Amino acid sequence: MMKKVAIVGAGPCGLLLAHYLLRRGDKYQIDIYERRGDPRTVSFSKSRTYPISLNERGMSALRQIEGLEEAVRAVSVEMKGTVFHQKNGKTRFTPRQKPLVTLDRTNLIIVLLEQLSQKYDNSRLQIHFDCSCTAVDFVAKTVIFQSVLTDSSLKIPTNKEEITFNYDLLVGTDGSRSAVREGFLSTESFECEDKYYPTDYKSIFLDNAKNSKTHLKSDNIHTWRLDDGTLMVALYQVDGTMSGAINFPREKNQVAGLSSSKEILEFFQKNFPVIGQVMTEEEAEAFLNRPISRILTIRCNRYHQGDSVLLMGDAAHAVSSSIGQGCNAALEDVVVFDNLLNEYSDDLAETLKQFTVRRQPDGYALVELGDYAFPSSTSLFIEFIFRELIAKSLHRLFPQVFPPSLVDLIFETTVPYSEILNSYKGWVSKVKKSNEKVSTNS
Repeated sequence: MMKKVAIVGAGPCGLLLAHYLLRRGDKYQIDIYERRGDPRTVSFSKSRTYPISLNERGMSALRQIEGLEEAVRAVSVEMKGTVFHQKNGKTRFTPRQKPLVTLDRTNLIIVLLEQLSQKYDNSRLQIHFDCSCTAVDFVAKTVIFQSVLTDSSLKIPTNKEEITFNYDLLVGTDGSRSAVREGFLSTESFECEDKYYPTDYKSIFLDNAKNSKTHLKSDNIHTWRLDDGTLMVALYQVDGTMSGAINFPREKNQVAGLSSSKEILEFFQKNFPVIGQVMTEEEAEAFLNRPISRILTIRCNRYHQGDSVLLMGDAAHAVSSSIGQGCNAALEDVVVFDNLLNEYSDDLAETLKQFTVRRQPDGYALVELGDYAFPSSTSLFIEFIFRELIAKSLHRLFPQVFPPSLVDLIFETTVPYSEILNSYKGWVSKVKKSNEKVSTNS
């Protein structure tokens, strides 16, 4: 009998999950509900969009669906390494053995949507946009949505409609502020820790970068770091423009005090001259008006409820952007779930239980690595750089004795996050103590 699946959240994780479930034949009927509009037809604000980097962990998940890898690469740029720009104008280049595939998150979603629509008709797949999840009933196995109806000619909301969906499987892939996860809070023995990462960010878009005379290499990620921990990250997009984000400690926020586009331009020209040369007055004004974005991290003690509800992606283990693993981990969740469906012959009760058993340790380790892989203090950051150089050299000379460096394990491999954390627990503990001291002193 075909099972009715409700996927809440049409981000990369939810859409890839639909691909995996639908290829299993006639076992699943998929309904996807997304609170925002269809990105193929609606232009979203750039205030919180950002480029994402897919390493082997994420790309291998896409690769298992025919045509996905090629479609994603067509709207991506490969990054062969990272350039660290220093105050004195000099640069330090760190190459990658396996290039990162970088693209705007919205473009990844559009690719996944287009591929779904091409492969499956509405007999097994329904995608509902502008539908917010408002309530879940795990006992009755129902989920309620509020749909915003829009006048197509006026493009304005005209009415609201309540939709009740009866499910056999409910999957929350609806992000760090998951409405599905909210339903877990009333269940027995569920524990969830949510906290804000101490670094906030603002997105930045440099549309005239392709006409710039700065000559930044288009196949490298470019970073700048100030002594107070402020970090600027910028990279080229497939259309030749640049985008990225400036990350700043919440307690030492230089950006919040800037009150005019002139002050924005002066700030970038002084602290990040290369970016300051490219930034226009229009982008400075837009940057000024963008809200400061905060990063919520999530740790849960389990990802399933009974035999019919599951959390995946950021809903289960939202992580800071510091190690670039949020999307990679979310896509990997889908692979883990698919493998378990194979192992337990689509027995949902056992598959969901085992998903928590297999994945929760990695989800916890992922957040821990995101919080403490990289230090806040400048002195410890210098130590981190030397540690990386030594670890890379030792692994290259004696690979059977010395593991890869921490960065290489995170970015270059599919080694489970729990194993990475165990290998570098001493360093993570040291960074944790240092960051807490920095936070206390500030």
